[in-house]
Amino acid sequence: MAASYPPTHAAVVTFSQRAPLSILDVPTASPADLHQADGNIINDYPFILGCSFAGTIAALGPEDPNAVPSQSSPLTVGNRVTGFASSQQKQNGFQEYVTIPRNLLGHIPENLSMESAVTVPVNLVTAFHAITHSLGLDLPWPLPSHYVPEKADVPILVWGAAGSVGNYAIQLLRLWGYRNVLGVARKKHHLDLGRLGCRQLFDHTEISVTEQISAAAEHIPYILDCIGHVDGTLRPLSRIAGAGSILAIVVPIIIRHATSDEAPQLSLDPSTILVGEWVGGIQIVPAMAFFYEQNEFFKWHLQPDIIPALLQSGSIQPNRPRIIGGGNLLSRAMQALILLRDRAPSGERLVWRVSDS
Repeated sequence: MAASYPPTHAAVVTFSQRAPLSILDVPTASPADLHQADGNIINDYPFILGCSFAGTIAALGPEDPNAVPSQSSPLTVGNRVTGFASSQQKQNGFQEYVTIPRNLLGHIPENLSMESAVTVPVNLVTAFHAITHSLGLDLPWPLPSHYVPEKADVPILVWGAAGSVGNYAIQLLRLWGYRNVLGVARKKHHLDLGRLGCRQLFDHTEISVTEQISAAAEHIPYILDCIGHVDGTLRPLSRIAGAGSILAIVVPIIIRHATSDEAPQLSLDPSTILVGEWVGGIQIVPAMAFFYEQNEFFKWHLQPDIIPALLQSGSIQPNRPRIIGGGNLLSRAMQALILLRDRAPSGERLVWRVSDS
């Protein structure tokens, strides 16, 4: 049967740190075989950007005999799918065709648009990994009926609760029965976050926010920082976290934000941040979604089975998409990059069409 995809396709690439984005025609690999653009975490150029995608299946390769089979229905050409990947450039999302293993994508339920579905994979995977691996809390699957976790009433603080990862962390904790979740976000998001599962909410723009949080919970053993900014989140958290607290930080940590004129300064190592400003006995750990496949069960079932089931049932609500329209692929990608540098998105996820066909 003739291939149902072209031999080459367009991809959004960067040729160096802070370089203008470009379009490159790249080979389409057969199925048989913001930090990225601006930061200093890439050393192989040109580099195809993007780690999340949504689209329709154009072709299928043979089954991998070493793979653990998905529990979901088989994939067929024409199915709508979404996924998160990062290990190889042929898998990256800002190109017209991606070639990817079955375990890194899942069906898009009929009740979801592709624009909503693409907001899910990287952020929900990050939330799962941060809660289970970095914080060490339980999220068993399948979710047992009437499940009550051992730490159900222990305070859990999510800073950046309205962000793409924080929003999903709140929903997961609520769904699995954690009843004492404290959220930090702008006041305008509090009503929605209360509905999603926060018991108490705080506005980080208020001068007394750390005192308010400490008054609400004398000791907070589990803290998830979904922003990872030295001055914006970590310095306030150094006044909240105490001996025995586990602080998980979604990396890279932002030492200095990117702007139109200045490169960002980032770090992947929490141990080098605010040295000497933490009280003794705090465990500070990175939350790095790219390593979620180290959990053997999640490797084979998180994206193919668990995430589609949660979306199909309505148990997890996708982030609100902010559609970048108009122009061509390069102009849409550049619009998104400018918005990210300006830190314009709030309580939403930027989405744009890659293929014009």
